[in-house]
Amino acid sequence: MAEPVADEKLIDVLQFISKERNIPFEMLLEALEAALLTAYKRHFGSEANAIVIVDRGTGEYRVYHRRTVVDEVTDPKLEISLAQAGGPYQAGDFFDEEVTPKDFGRIAAQTAKQVIVQRIREAERDTVFNKYARKLNDLVTGTVQRYEQRNMYVLLEGRDEAILPLSEQVPGEAFRINDFIRAYVLDVRKSPKGPQVVLSRSAEGLVQRLLELEVPEIADGIVEIMAIAREAGSRSKVAVRSIREEVDPVGACLGPKASRIANVSDNLRGEKIDVIPYAADAQTFIMNALQPAKVISVELFEDDGVALVIVPDYQLSLAIGRDGQNVRLAARLTGWRLDIASEAEADDVRERYLAERTARTGGDEAVAEAVETEEEGVEAEAPAATVDEELIRKLEEFRRERLGE
Repeated sequence: MAEPVADEKLIDVLQFISKERNIPFEMLLEALEAALLTAYKRHFGSEANAIVIVDRGTGEYRVYHRRTVVDEVTDPKLEISLAQAGGPYQAGDFFDEEVTPKDFGRIAAQTAKQVIVQRIREAERDTVFNKYARKLNDLVTGTVQRYEQRNMYVLLEGRDEAILPLSEQVPGEAFRINDFIRAYVLDVRKSPKGPQVVLSRSAEGLVQRLLELEVPEIADGIVEIMAIAREAGSRSKVAVRSIREEVDPVGACLGPKASRIANVSDNLRGEKIDVIPYAADAQTFIMNALQPAKVISVELFEDDGVALVIVPDYQLSLAIGRDGQNVRLAARLTGWRLDIASEAEADDVRERYLAERTARTGGDEAVAEAVETEEEGVEAEAPAATVDEELIRKLEEFRRERLGE
């Protein structure tokens, strides 16, 4: 049996790695013990009850054959009698007998290194994964490292690599190598190559987190963000409300001389941010959402999820917005499909919509009637004039299905 091998240098290295890589020191020692046990079993036997213990102060390591103290031995490899164990032992205790081989130190040094490195790498990966899993749906900052197939790779905290996929980049935003970047943690995944942190610059959550950062009332919960609709790189609409009557939610978000919202816009490379007051009443909320356009009236058709919005003639283009952006964002923000009409054409639009709605309702009733008559064995009459070609096609498919054609 060899003298126990002390290796204070190894302990120093593990302490350095623990501090530098932010990995618990005890985790590294457990990895070292596992590595030495693997080396022992590989060269000296595969006893399931062998253990390796490393002294936490000196780095001294010993191999023991562990057996359980019992009253009557049934398996000498796993058990030892109370009489053999002697004095202080009681039934159920562990009896550890040192079996450290003479040349174990040399073999351990040769074989344990790769195992230790692997365990350290795994521990580091778990640490990185857990760190960014806690930051999911939050902001992180880093520097642009490189581009691969138009995907951007970002270095976070000077050591952890993250990816900003092309699909999560904002059209028109250009970052150069070593540029500072702030992004939203969209996902954290485990992969064979280690944890993968997925970032986004186009997510609506980025706008929310930037507002929380810039507006103390939002961070404190006095002002709440109720909904966000965003077309990344161009424009966002944010609906807010206050839980205190004396606090103006829109004014709080804008800040003195609109400085707060300007900071958010700067972080988004000039993206325009519209802050509007939230309203529980759908009609009022839709009116607010279409700002800066003025709205005369809103008529809701709840069954269809449609809102007919009437605006002054001179406000029609403003309500719709360039390429329909304003009404599109307002629709996403409120959850209603918005039909915009000028005051002059309001009656015509309403009549046309009601006629179409009646046609759809009539078509549905015609299909139901035709199905009912066919089930009764009566030859179905031709659909009413309000049934369009699509309804006729569906009716024919239904008939063929019933007849097994």
